[in-house]
Amino acid sequence: MDELVFVPLGGVGEIGMNLAMYGFGPADNREWIVVDCGVTFPGPDLPGVDLVLPDTRFLESERHNVRAMVITHAHEDHYGALLALYPRISPEGSLPVHATAFTAGLLEAKAQSEPGASKIDVTVFTPGETLRAGPFEIDTVTVTHSIPEPVSLVIRTPLGAVLHTGDWKDDDEPSLGPKTDRNAFQTYGDKGVLALICDSTNAMREGVSPSEREVGEGLRKVIEAAEGRVAVTTFSSNVGRIRSIAEAARDCGREVLLLGRSIKRVVDVARELGYMEGLPPFLAEEDFAHIPRSKVVIILTGSQGEPRAALAKLSRDEMRDVALTAGDTVVYSSRMIPGNEKAVLETQNRLIDMGIEIIEDRDALVHVSGHPRRNELRAMYEWTRPAIGVPVHGEAAHLTAHAKLMRECGIRDVVPARNGDVVRLAPGDPEIVDDVPHGQIYKDGRLIGDEEELGVIDRRRLSFAGHVAVSIVLNKRHELIADPEIVAIGVPQTDATGEDMEDLMYDAAVEAVESIPRARRRDLDLVERAVHGAVRAVGRNAWGKKPIVTVLVSSA
Repeated sequence: MDELVFVPLGGVGEIGMNLAMYGFGPADNREWIVVDCGVTFPGPDLPGVDLVLPDTRFLESERHNVRAMVITHAHEDHYGALLALYPRISPEGSLPVHATAFTAGLLEAKAQSEPGASKIDVTVFTPGETLRAGPFEIDTVTVTHSIPEPVSLVIRTPLGAVLHTGDWKDDDEPSLGPKTDRNAFQTYGDKGVLALICDSTNAMREGVSPSEREVGEGLRKVIEAAEGRVAVTTFSSNVGRIRSIAEAARDCGREVLLLGRSIKRVVDVARELGYMEGLPPFLAEEDFAHIPRSKVVIILTGSQGEPRAALAKLSRDEMRDVALTAGDTVVYSSRMIPGNEKAVLETQNRLIDMGIEIIEDRDALVHVSGHPRRNELRAMYEWTRPAIGVPVHGEAAHLTAHAKLMRECGIRDVVPARNGDVVRLAPGDPEIVDDVPHGQIYKDGRLIGDEEELGVIDRRRLSFAGHVAVSIVLNKRHELIADPEIVAIGVPQTDATGEDMEDLMYDAAVEAVESIPRARRRDLDLVERAVHGAVRAVGRNAWGKKPIVTVLVSSA
């Protein structure tokens, strides 16, 4: 029996790492499409990890039946894992990937900046086009978001149509690009929408998200009132915001300097596609020193406190040609992503110590979300009138609030899905019928794997209690041929009484060897275990923590 199923592998129960699969056919032989392939970013609990990726074991097991991948827009949490995961999903490079021109351009620019990045041939579509993949017909619908060319997808199958909204909002005055296509959604609603798979990011916020035009006006007022330089930090992918800032600067008689590799890369792609038309040329960094302080605006990366981003470097006065001084203003035209609070505050405190004024969205209308608030969600339900609602793109609190709103608004069946759930949408009543492998894997340098494969678990332990290496060499009579060698990293130098910690560990290692009868020292594994336990015991007794201990025993 043919079934239509939805399987989220990321982004449902968390913000970020969006990856969804839609399957059609009998349970033992479904055909699939994939929607989005995003990342999230590691916190301090993942030392050394560069990116957090969705676990694609299930997708890899079904790759022979995957007909296409569609990327809804070029935010990192929707397309940022594609270069890393594509070789695992499609080792032969045969899986078709569909994206808009802007998304394809950013992907190509990103690949050029990453040595060894996989080659992906992207089929470019224009919002409004229909894509075909196996039993699926996928209509792409124009929406508004904080990046050019976002789309919702209407996935049509013999068992009904599913609307996958992606990230969207209903903005009557976007800074660039067309408005959300309400008429298209109403038309699909008239034809019949089986299921609405909908963005939950702002499901806890009443009202309607302010428009980008209002943000542009708020930025213009801030720039107009500033006496010194103005630096505005925002997400590098938010081309509409970059344009709003540049227009506000122009209207105030100021020139604009771009700082940060990612923001320059995005603007280069946007310029090629015509999104920067009508703006004056941007300044070169070497010309910055010659511009009066009251005549310049800097648009730069670093809104999340990234230590190597342009704003953090300015806060440490580490840039050669550009600097901020007392009396200047820094505007955060962005939201703080949960988990980044400490890094953001560290940068802000350095700026404040320099005498720089900080302006955030609580001080003036300098930022607005690209996601729908509750009134916009209600409007989407009215346009499309789905039989089934599935909240996605959110943490548990967002998903639960969205599910409650769907029920209050009369959606018949609301499915509380989470990552790994197999949600049967048709035939019959919607139901979670199975679960598949899911979770997180990590990009660590050039490698991809789980915590154990990449050594992240041990790194975490190392960051907590350090490491001690001990080398023991025995002669043919099974006696110590020389003093043990000990190297301790990340371990206190002395105990509470001032005794050298390495000396204490050295004594413990010698005593452990000599406590073993000489005849039994033939068993080098026994010697290793004894020394290991003795050295760890010193850490526990003198410090209260047990370091990782590596013991190397050899016999001459």
